[in-house]
Amino acid sequence: MQRRSKVRHADTVDVTVVGFTGTARHPKALAVRLPDGRVALSQRLTTALASVVGPHLVPQAGQASTNAGDTYTPAAGDVVVEVVAGTTRHSVVTVVRLH
Repeated sequence: MQRRSKVRHADTVDVTVVGFTGTARHPKALAVRLPDGRVALSQRLTTALASVVGPHLVPQAGQASTNAGDTYTPAAGDVVVEVVAGTTRHSVVTVVRLH
């Protein structure tokens, strides 16, 4: 009997950062606007990525929520990151680098 494995689909895209979890100085994850308009939280950032992205984050007052209901601190500015995003409805978003 032949086993079939699931094919995982992911695309590398540039997205705008709309917020973060943790602190601006040490963000744990980024809230990003995906090409389809949804806002999603990324996977936890590596220490190296957090130290590169953190200085570019300008926190705004209040809290916001992703489409999935996760809360984050909104951020202003035009911070763009490259992510690997799954193409399924509940896609996993992994930040690759800051642009």
